[in-house]
Amino acid sequence: MKAVVTGAAGFIGSHLSERLIEAGATVVGIDCFTEYYPRELKERNVTRLRQNPLFSLVEQPLATADLPSLLNDATHVFHLAAQSGVRKSWGRDFHVYTVNNVEACVGKPIERFVYASSSSIYGDEVTLPMREDARPQPVSPYGVTKLAAEQLCYLYYVNHSVPTVALRYFTVYGPRQRPDMGFSRFFEAVLHDEPVPMFGDGRQTRDFTFVTDAVSATVASATRGTPGGVYNIGGGSRVELLDVFELIRIITGRALRLSRLEAQRGDMRDTYADTTRARTDLAFAPTVTLEQGLRAQYEWITASNDKR
Repeated sequence: MKAVVTGAAGFIGSHLSERLIEAGATVVGIDCFTEYYPRELKERNVTRLRQNPLFSLVEQPLATADLPSLLNDATHVFHLAAQSGVRKSWGRDFHVYTVNNVEACVGKPIERFVYASSSSIYGDEVTLPMREDARPQPVSPYGVTKLAAEQLCYLYYVNHSVPTVALRYFTVYGPRQRPDMGFSRFFEAVLHDEPVPMFGDGRQTRDFTFVTDAVSATVASATRGTPGGVYNIGGGSRVELLDVFELIRIITGRALRLSRLEAQRGDMRDTYADTTRARTDLAFAPTVTLEQGLRAQYEWITASNDKR
């Protein structure tokens, strides 16, 4: 396998690149190191990767990169690059990375083009657990763009036979999680004896997916995913935010001072994935419980803080 991974210095992209190299693949990573969060964090993500001769990193925006050349001899594309975050999507310019990327695959012998979509495409009017054939009604610009990119992938599959596969990730967490995401913010607040932000009443629920499980599904989709198909990738349980805070209290051994804030625009009330299709086609089965995953993320955060 020769893989091109966009967003390779990011949270999921760096884990995916490492897994692919461990399996013997050659990986060309593309990342433009946007100023969305400190560059040093993303540099740390690719420290090990840069030491491996099977990995090369191209620092360039997808909009200006020479994608046809970068895709020469590539067998797989994993498209994870995006302007991240539901709350940050309001009032921002979202670049459509996907158009140029999938267009460059037309006529090339790509075996799979794997697109990282999101549970945010579903919105709040979908029956739980969420099935891939439900009618999507996203409630944030982020969800809208993710859904639009899914449709673009399908368009290129139907009209140009590009073998696209879309994965709808459900709240991925774990080591290297972006600093603006929930668990990172919660742990940092506890460690620094600061108030922990709680948006809404705390009764909202999420299907949390540990990053290694998300990566396993992503790698499997590169060989087992049905071209033109869409898959939910979830952690297998529906958990209230208040229960997450209790787990964090147990793991850290510290009391949490909750700061109650108004619910945020674009935040879905509940998510819960029906992963039947992923189990059948990808042999996907999450292996990491929420408590195990939170402990792993906490250990990574404390170790990272010790190095500062």
